[in-house]
Amino acid sequence: MEALRLDWAGGAPGLRTAGAMTRQGLVTTVSSPAGTAAVVGWAGSARDREAGARGLLDALGRPGAAPLLPPGDYAAVLVYGDRVLLLRDGQARVPLFFRESAGRVSAVSTSAGGLAGATDLDPRYFCRYLTGNTAQPHTDLTPFTGVHRVLGGEVVELSRTGRMRARTPRRVPRVTGPPEAAAGGPTRARAARELRLALESAVRSRMGTTTACHVSGGTDSTSVALLAARLLAGDRGDPGELVLLAGRFAHGELAAERAYLDLAMEEIRRHAPAARPLVVDADDVADFDDFEHHAGDADEPHPHAFRAPFWSRLHAAAAELGCDTLLTGCGADPVADANPYVLHRLARTGRLRQLTRQARAWAAGSERGLRDVVHAYVVQPALPLATERVTALARGGTVLGGLGTFNRPGWLRPGFARAHGYREAGVAESRFVFGGTPERSLYDAANYAAAPDALSWQRAPRDGFLLSHPFLDPAVIATMSGLPASVTFEPGRPKAVLRAAMADLLPARIAGRTLKVPFDDLYARGLRAHGDELIALCRSARHPLVPEMFDVETLCQAIREARLGTGDSYAWDRLNRSLALVSWLERLNAGS
Repeated sequence: MEALRLDWAGGAPGLRTAGAMTRQGLVTTVSSPAGTAAVVGWAGSARDREAGARGLLDALGRPGAAPLLPPGDYAAVLVYGDRVLLLRDGQARVPLFFRESAGRVSAVSTSAGGLAGATDLDPRYFCRYLTGNTAQPHTDLTPFTGVHRVLGGEVVELSRTGRMRARTPRRVPRVTGPPEAAAGGPTRARAARELRLALESAVRSRMGTTTACHVSGGTDSTSVALLAARLLAGDRGDPGELVLLAGRFAHGELAAERAYLDLAMEEIRRHAPAARPLVVDADDVADFDDFEHHAGDADEPHPHAFRAPFWSRLHAAAAELGCDTLLTGCGADPVADANPYVLHRLARTGRLRQLTRQARAWAAGSERGLRDVVHAYVVQPALPLATERVTALARGGTVLGGLGTFNRPGWLRPGFARAHGYREAGVAESRFVFGGTPERSLYDAANYAAAPDALSWQRAPRDGFLLSHPFLDPAVIATMSGLPASVTFEPGRPKAVLRAAMADLLPARIAGRTLKVPFDDLYARGLRAHGDELIALCRSARHPLVPEMFDVETLCQAIREARLGTGDSYAWDRLNRSLALVSWLERLNAGS
């Protein structure tokens, strides 16, 4: 989906933007004597997008200037009299690509496919894509040879003629994992106040003229919507409008969430009576509905395409009301909860007595065995690839048995994996997910796992808005990552700091709940309804990369196993990714 494009005609840069997206406010173009800026999304404030674009143009206008990039959800092209800059915010919600050869950039676009032919594919990308849940957005690789990704928080500097000068990661607020706090350190009450301020600021900056908030009845989405309602109620100028968007199920496991949803809606409207509830009946929706469309139309393979039918139903309802931004509770689980990888830090620093005490508390609080906790948060981060191999051997016997985040799935052909660097991709991805200090890497991985941004971007011209995630705001992450486990962790009470921060707003029944009904029923229903179609899709695939990459019959066996409930979330993620890739290649093949 091409929101902007930069080409060089006669040696001079020519910048074009999509007219429809400009009219919707999704693209903002400003000019000054120094140059021109085209910003996709918003920088600084979603409500004042022109000021944010001017701020970017002015801040980076001086050669050598290295200011902090403002928060927001944006990609930008800045054309000055002596150079061109390409940049994205640190959270990297809006894509930006460039085509480069021999040190010269010939085109820039928000669409990777718009910069390359359907046959110019890079098999290394597909190995990296298949390694895990966060592999796509934080790497330079794209599906197309010669097309590169501008990374989150990066500024790419070009000459006026397109010659590559530099690729520089700009200073962004860094996430730090402090040592265990000494006596007199932060208390939970103080941490709750700081989180409340950071979360309020994150919500305020993301609110537009008509703001939709996804409400599920859980702690996270209800907190965001309550803060939005309070901010609107206290705005003496133009407060804007608030839409409360929810999917409702009357049957199946998810019907148990309805009581919490009704309670959340009632409490939010108590603070903002004018808020408009928009509850969408979703009983007829299942995962994998119209899968070939949702997976095939994306600019890159879309690993969450199986869940797109549900989100699309909600997006369409919000679009009909003219919403210009949609806030979610995505990211709260890893960001607002205690960081379990502090156990790894205790192990590597030799504090074994503390490790044992905290691991037992974690096991009791999460209703897991002590061995499982130590395996997940101490052993696996230290030796991720070796741990997965041992687990696969212990739990083998089926295609999905023991399949974790990085192991080569049984349907990926060994020859293809060796030829195109699957092992190297797995090593690189495991280093990103766990890093030298896993407690820090958790937040980076959480940012790139937030869903369903690819669908949000794909639908943006139709809907007129992008999703935005206040819990993944840099200030919120910095606030939580700066707290010791003694403050954030309370056995049996996840997200203790968030609950304390929202104690005056959250209804007691929602604040006290520790479990939500997962979407497993939606997934199982989708596989029951569409399993045969998915098998037929794999067997009928005509793109030459599909049989070269996959053992199709083994992939079909994995679908049958998942249909019977075999496997777990890690194994299903690997299956979903592979199916999305097959559908994406088939649509690419049909288009060529």
